[in-house]
Amino acid sequence: MEQGSFGALEKNLSEKKRNGKKLLVPYVCGGFDNWVEVVHAIIEAGADAVEVGIPFSDPIMDGPVIQEASQRALESGATPWSIFAEIRHASFAAPIAAMTYYNIVHHAGHERFASVLADCGVAASIIPDLQLDEAADWMRIADENGVENVLLAAPTTHPDRLKRIADASRGFVYGIGLMGVTGERLSLADSASDIARRLKACTEKPVLIGIGVSNAQQAIEVSNVADGVIVGSALVRRLVQGGGAEVAFEFVSELRRGLDSFG
Repeated sequence: MEQGSFGALEKNLSEKKRNGKKLLVPYVCGGFDNWVEVVHAIIEAGADAVEVGIPFSDPIMDGPVIQEASQRALESGATPWSIFAEIRHASFAAPIAAMTYYNIVHHAGHERFASVLADCGVAASIIPDLQLDEAADWMRIADENGVENVLLAAPTTHPDRLKRIADASRGFVYGIGLMGVTGERLSLADSASDIARRLKACTEKPVLIGIGVSNAQQAIEVSNVADGVIVGSALVRRLVQGGGAEVAFEFVSELRRGLDSFG
């Protein structure tokens, strides 16, 4: 993919952004229970794309809810390759971004991992422990395979580095709403709107905020500045507690109605 070109995810989200839509990207743990059915349900409920987590034994960014889902998926025999095979056969009606940790990418090899993602129809990768200064080789190979690598920007990121991250990111720019692991919060941190504002000032790419966005009201609040939100723990908690595709549909529909209130 040449510099400045658009892949499936960025093209999809940018077009919706231009039309005034606020973007919604829920997170689902791949391999956990009936996760494929859940993804279909949340796309039907209005998700613009879905972040599918690839379970890993040492998930440094994930809080206890997503860690529990990941552990249960691993115990049930889920592997990156079994999850990718399910994605290939599922024919999801919205772009899929695979979220995983660099150990898995490194172990597979950049060329093989990018090729597998492309063959399965995965639009993008999100690798939170692969920093910009160490990501050049993976981003080049991902680009060559048509896989958009989404980069994350923390609230503490220096302005010059923030611009570099925004320029290099593909698909969208993932603003971290607050420092710490994923998880639900009673209120939205001020840092969520602040990082959204800073990113919006340095890029035309879609800016989505994740970590700490737990309900429709918080999604609405941060989307006053950002182009949309990523919601993970609040959805996964409902699934861990025994809710299935119907519960996921209802929750994402609620988020969708909140974000659509901007129109």
